[in-house]
Amino acid sequence: MMELDERKLDPAVALASLDETAPREPHRLFALKQGDCFVVADAYGEIRGAGDGFFRDDTRVLSEFRLTVGGRQMSLLGASLSQDNVLFTSNLTNLPIQSAAGRDIPQGAIHIERVRLIWQDRLFERITLSNYSREHSTITVSLHFAADFRDMFEVRGSTRQKRGTVHVARTDKASVLLGYDGLDGLPRQSAVSFSQAPDQLNNNRADFLVAVTKRSSKVLYVEVGPEVADTPGRDRFRAAAARARFGMRAKRRHGATLRSSGRVFNDWVERARADVALLTTELATGPYPYAGIPWFSTAFGRDGVISGLQMLWLNPGLARGVLAFLAEHQATETSPFSDSQPGKIMHETRKGEMAALRELPFGRYYGGVDTTPLYIHLACAYAERTGDMAFIDTLWPSLKAAAEWTEEASRATGFVTYQRAAESGLANQGWKDSIDSVFHADGRIPKGPIALVEVQGYVFAAYRGLAALARRRGEFAEAEHWENRAEQMRLAVERDFWMDDLNFYALAIDGAGEPCKVRTSNAGHLLFVGLPQPERAKMVADQLLSASFHSGWGLRTLADDAVFFNPMSYHNGSIWPHDTALCGVGLARYGERESVVRLMSGTFEAAVHFNMRLPELFCGFTRAPGEAPIAYPVACLPQAWSAGSAFMLMQACLGLEIDGWEGELHVTRPRLPIGIDTLTLRHLSVGDKSVDLTFQRVGDRVVAFLSDRHEGMVPLIVRT
Repeated sequence: MMELDERKLDPAVALASLDETAPREPHRLFALKQGDCFVVADAYGEIRGAGDGFFRDDTRVLSEFRLTVGGRQMSLLGASLSQDNVLFTSNLTNLPIQSAAGRDIPQGAIHIERVRLIWQDRLFERITLSNYSREHSTITVSLHFAADFRDMFEVRGSTRQKRGTVHVARTDKASVLLGYDGLDGLPRQSAVSFSQAPDQLNNNRADFLVAVTKRSSKVLYVEVGPEVADTPGRDRFRAAAARARFGMRAKRRHGATLRSSGRVFNDWVERARADVALLTTELATGPYPYAGIPWFSTAFGRDGVISGLQMLWLNPGLARGVLAFLAEHQATETSPFSDSQPGKIMHETRKGEMAALRELPFGRYYGGVDTTPLYIHLACAYAERTGDMAFIDTLWPSLKAAAEWTEEASRATGFVTYQRAAESGLANQGWKDSIDSVFHADGRIPKGPIALVEVQGYVFAAYRGLAALARRRGEFAEAEHWENRAEQMRLAVERDFWMDDLNFYALAIDGAGEPCKVRTSNAGHLLFVGLPQPERAKMVADQLLSASFHSGWGLRTLADDAVFFNPMSYHNGSIWPHDTALCGVGLARYGERESVVRLMSGTFEAAVHFNMRLPELFCGFTRAPGEAPIAYPVACLPQAWSAGSAFMLMQACLGLEIDGWEGELHVTRPRLPIGIDTLTLRHLSVGDKSVDLTFQRVGDRVVAFLSDRHEGMVPLIVRT
């Protein structure tokens, strides 16, 4: 058993503990993913062994993968991802080198193109060398490779007293097999295979003497997978690329599409849609959006639910997949180690060696206080969006168990609270789970059990939604019970969390009943679910939109006058796009539609600076003219709920709701993003029908109309 350092489980500390060679500019790293494999490398295509690598099932199976030409690293010309996130391409050229015969080759004579993809647990790479000089050249091309087989938590900074056994590499004429026997009894291996036999091959390097005549090209193919490949080559590479692109295209086709009059805006929307598709993994229960690359490329309960909510209006099938998976993995027993109780919904699952050995609790971990009510809320929202009562009926036992857990968790104080059951678990169990993300105004760290303000809002929404579903099922006594529970929660939050002196809701209430009188974005989540009375909602909205929270790029997680405020922190002053989006929906719910348009504009402009990809978070510094938002060094990119934020904010701007029960579209005070004059949703499902819906700017108004009916009549109700 390893010595578990609590701080290593804290995301802010664990990620910052990467050594100084770790890549520090996430928007300049490039990630590919397929299934349970992903690769992260720099713009050169290099894997250098810090936080990057090729990972399979939470294990780094390739920790070094570097290319040199003439014994030197190359000069970068440019790097990009294909629009569908399937191919990574790096364009490079040589520095001044010597040929194998000792002749000088000037810089810029050789063009090197690296094209990479993942398909079925294998990394495929095509390396093309093109000679633009006037001389024939034979040059040494070397691939340096290694596999440390470290668990993801080791890569993040956790240390272990003992590891498994790394095998001496076995080499063949055109391949190298790297192996590791884990302490969990599972063998793991990586085979590096080449399209031609290297001129020299050892355990971690392959040298090729490549003769490139003038104005011609030579191509090498490399594959890395769990077994030695049949000879890599053009046909295998093309077949893998075609299948990967077909699979991605199929994922991107799910749900409605969105097209506007803004070319750059469309690029952002397409990239966000592609990122959601990239992170979505087909599981036995259906599609599930993994949280983010590199640190969280697995199923997280909270992230999956919020991603499902963000995409629900466009693609309800994603929410259905999330619900089915979480229902199947719902807790049935009490375990302090995994923080589980019957009915509780999973927080996180891991497949690595450390989880298998129970060196940490995350193999299947339930230490998320908000995931269970959010799960219920998503199920209720899915039912309202689709009218799919048949699926809800299959979920009903799971929803009942989740509701019973929620009621039991609030029995002592009236609020759903958390306090970890074992020291190995997370100390804070809301979405802000850093060690210092919950605190009193004077900086004291509260003692549990702790009631977070947003969690009570999620519980309110869950109870209210259960009441509606119970009524649909004809269970009227149960519906009344949940209505009463929702109202009790609403009144309790208004009574105990409201701070008259700050005109805001407290962050939390600690185990002694003392409020944490700190202004945070968590209060905006109450607006998201519609809990506050209108007068208080207006006070909260005004403060969220003030300079104390609003940086110009999005909403900070913490007001700038708080004792722990730091715009460079993980949770105490940074900007999380998904958090901004949830607050934005809340603002729209209370009539602040124009403010949501401004939030969306800032979010879009931030994305432009991050190459059209919103990272997990970025720093909360105030926007300055002519300056870009400042990156958080080790943020996940892509991140599912950051990509989904584009669509959640868009729905809030459009004022669009879909009534699956009645088969109707409702549009209330629609607005378009700044600079956009028309926007069309194509193949938007409404019940068993499909329509195209267009929004168009006419003077200072936005009108909505059905531009095509693919499958019958759908009522459109517009309120201006």
